[in-house]
Formats: sequence, C-alpha cells, structure tokens
Amino acid sequence: MDKVPMTGAGYQALEAELKHRQQVERQRIIAAISEARSHGDLSENAEYHAAKEAQSHNEGRIAELEDRISRAEVIDVSKLTGDSVKFGATVTLIDDDTEKEIKYQIVGENEADVKSGKVSITSPIARALIGKKKGDAIEVNTPGGGKSYEVLKVAFI
Repeated sequence: MDKVPMTGAGYQALEAELKHRQQVERQRIIAAISEARSHGDLSENAEYHAAKEAQSHNEGRIAELEDRISRAEVIDVSKLTGDSVKFGATVTLIDDDTEKEIKYQIVGENEADVKSGKVSITSPIARALIGKKKGDAIEVNTPGGGKSYEVLKVAFI
C-alpha cells in the first residue's frame, strides 16, 4: 500500500468531497430510489434504474476517496526549503521557443489542474523538473512534440 503525496489543500479537498458524498449525495440518492419505487413495477422503471446507477457510482467514488485519504502523506509545503525542485515546489520556467514564462506547482495526482498551474508529480514535466535547480535546462516530451525550458526560479510557497 503506497503512500500518496499531497498538499494540505489537496487533502482537505478530498475530505470535503467525501463528506459531501456521504452526507448529502447518499441521502439524495436514497430519496430518489424511494420515490422511484413508489411508481410501481421496477423492471421497467427508468427512474429507479438511473437512481441505482447513481448510487453505485457514488458508493464507488466514496470507496476511492476513503482509500486515497487512508494512504495520504500530507506534505506541508511551507516547511520545505532548498534550491532544487521537489514535491511542492513552485517552479518558474521560460519556454525556449516562445520566451513565455510559465509557473507550475508540483502537487499530488488528485490535485493536479494545469489551468491553475498545478501539475501532478507523475506528469512528464514534473518528472523532468525533479532535482533541477535555477539555470538548469530541461527537455520534455509532450503530446505536441518536444519542448525545452529553462528553470528561472524554485520556491516553496
């Protein structure tokens, strides 16, 4: 059973989703199943089948969330220091082709969101960055082809 690294914010988001699914969604689905049952014949009751499918999906997600939470290794990024890239680092890069600056924080798989600048520790760009320092160049193979970046800054915010 491997530990799953994540930031404190990522852990809180998982806990909030779990609580919502257990206390709100579960009750809503039970009410929908009960309502559909009252309509009679269950074999041809589309509402009943849809509610049962929603219940199955919700319970599966609850199990997944409970598993991730139990394996969570919460890392307090504010206590990290150093000049090389590791989990939790916020890295400022410059794209060698476009000269645009890009900023990424390396986070756990659950909390990755490229649009908000958070990349998964398992992503190609994060794997290429791990261990690098200011001034280092990296090459990343992306679906759109190879990209070259230079590390401008490494911070732990």
